[in-house]
Amino acid sequence: MHGLAEGLSLCMIVKNEERDLARCLNSMRGLARELVVTDTGSADRTPQIAGDYGARVIAFDFTRVDFAAARNCAIAHATSRWILMLDADETLDRATAPLLEKIAGGEEDAGYFLERRNLAQDAPRATTDYVVRLFPNRPDYRYRGRVHETIDAAILAAGGRLRRSGIRLEHHFAADRQARRRKNHWYIEILKEEIAADPADHTRLDFLAAEYHQLGMFEEAIAIAERIVQMRPLDARAHLHLGAYHLLYKPDPARARAELMRALKLRPGYPEAVSFLRMLDEREAAR
Repeated sequence: MHGLAEGLSLCMIVKNEERDLARCLNSMRGLARELVVTDTGSADRTPQIAGDYGARVIAFDFTRVDFAAARNCAIAHATSRWILMLDADETLDRATAPLLEKIAGGEEDAGYFLERRNLAQDAPRATTDYVVRLFPNRPDYRYRGRVHETIDAAILAAGGRLRRSGIRLEHHFAADRQARRRKNHWYIEILKEEIAADPADHTRLDFLAAEYHQLGMFEEAIAIAERIVQMRPLDARAHLHLGAYHLLYKPDPARARAELMRALKLRPGYPEAVSFLRMLDEREAAR
């Protein structure tokens, strides 16, 4: 993968990705100087496919599940000025390749959010989120979290900035609903272990609430949302989420209003809080 953005290393972690890996790597053809792949135990042709594309493949012991450690292993072997981190089921929107080349040719100390369009065969429509996947190759920029690993906090802690980029990804994730539910439960157990090991790390609570929410376990999600508000009383978004839970999933209009008003006070004009309060007003007026 020698090509246009000489300052870019594509880093990946993989396991049994022979179905998707070539599609991912083809989307990056000609854009990265090197490809570094951490393999966490593939039993299929994944390492061979990566090697065919010129990758340096590093076997990684995943006996203890730790996705951050696996990602950091790939980063530690990268030699370019910039790192782009992709998963095998993601592809780059080639229309945004010029933006990638421009950033990778620069010197700014910033991590960049990429727009990710999430597609599943059993979902009625795609959803969009934003993930930091492009960042300078610095020894203090490392992922944190055994699951739902992120690098955002490390970049900010080291004095870097976070910026939007306009670069887009497409994410073709598993369509098997039961497989996704098994993964949710698996992640919940690991998150609980992380929280027990470091109760002060409230960022793990956000992901735990999201896992419960995806499983429809709203009582559990609400209990975690309550803990988050206690730990981050000045976080408008935490109050918004708790207010929404009491509005939509565990009806308590008074508590919902109190939390949404708190969110609005902390962030004046907060659009989502205004919208939920309007919904609450309409429900009460219809009684």
